[in-house]
Amino acid sequence: MSKQHPKAFISYSWEEDAHQQWVREFADKLLADGIDATVDQYDASLGDRLPHFMEQSITTADYVLIICTPLYKEKADNRKGGVGYEGHIITEELYSKGNERKFIPVVRKGSFNAAMPTFLAGKLGIDLTDSIHFENNYKDLITTIYGVKMKPKIGRVPSYVAQAAPQLSPSSPDEPIHILGIITDEVTVPRMDGTRGCALYKIPFRLSKRPSSLWINIFISTWNSPPRFTTMHRPGIASVYGDKIILDGTTIEEVRDYHRETLVLCVNTANKKEQAIILEEKRKRELEENRINQHFSNVASIADDIKF
Repeated sequence: MSKQHPKAFISYSWEEDAHQQWVREFADKLLADGIDATVDQYDASLGDRLPHFMEQSITTADYVLIICTPLYKEKADNRKGGVGYEGHIITEELYSKGNERKFIPVVRKGSFNAAMPTFLAGKLGIDLTDSIHFENNYKDLITTIYGVKMKPKIGRVPSYVAQAAPQLSPSSPDEPIHILGIITDEVTVPRMDGTRGCALYKIPFRLSKRPSSLWINIFISTWNSPPRFTTMHRPGIASVYGDKIILDGTTIEEVRDYHRETLVLCVNTANKKEQAIILEEKRKRELEENRINQHFSNVASIADDIKF
C-alpha cells in the first residue's frame, strides 16, 4: 500500500437523498485528505457492469470503508441487492485471506449493534453518527488508513494508584471491566459564578482497560436509564473517552453518597450485555462460515463430476 495515496472503496446502501449526499461529502473529504476514494457516485458510469465494478473495487482497495446503517445491515444479512453482493465478496475475502484490518465499519446511523451486519460482528469501527465526535473519530480513521497512529510513551504511575501499584497485574482481554478509582488530578473546578449549575464540575474515573464502542454505547444507555437509581441520579452527564468514564455535572460528595453504586451497576450491566452480544454474534458468524464452507464444498463436489 502506498502511504502517499492509499486506496479506499466506500461500500454503502442506497437510501434517502440525504444519505447519498452524506456519502458523497464523505468521499469528498477523503479525497481532500489524500485518500484515493472510490465510490459509485463518482466512479461507476452508465453501461458499467455493477457486479464487476464492486468486485474489482473491493479486491484492489487497500481499505474498504463500510457505511453501516440499519438498512445496510438488513440488506447485507439477507443478501439483498448490491449490498448483498458486496457482502458475499467481503465475507469470502475475510475468510479466505483473513485480512481483517482492510475492512473498517463506519457507523452512520443507529447503534453499532443495530447497524453492523453479521459478517462484521465484533470488529472495531468508527462512530460518525453525530457531529459532536465526528472530527476526532474521522482523524482516527485517517491516521489508521495512513498507518501513522502513534502510541504515547508510558508515563509515571498516577498518585491514586501509586501505593497499590505492586499489587496490579495486567488485565486479561476477557476480564470484565471495572473502575480503578477517581483521577483526582483531572477533576475540574466549579465556576461558582452564580449561574445555574455553577457548583457542579467534572469528575473522571479510570477503567481497568479501554472499552469497546459496543460497551460504551451500552454503558451510556444504562446510565441514562438505569434499572436502579436514587432521586439524585443525573441522566445525560456520563461519557466515556479512552479508558475513562467522565461524569460532567456533579460533585465528589454526590459520587460518594449517590453515584458510586449506580456507576458500579452500569459497568457490570455493560460487561454482561456486551458479552451476551459477542457470544450471539460469534454464533451467527460460525453459522454463516459453516454455510459458506458447505456451499463451496458442494460446488467442488458437483464440479468434479462435470466433465468437458
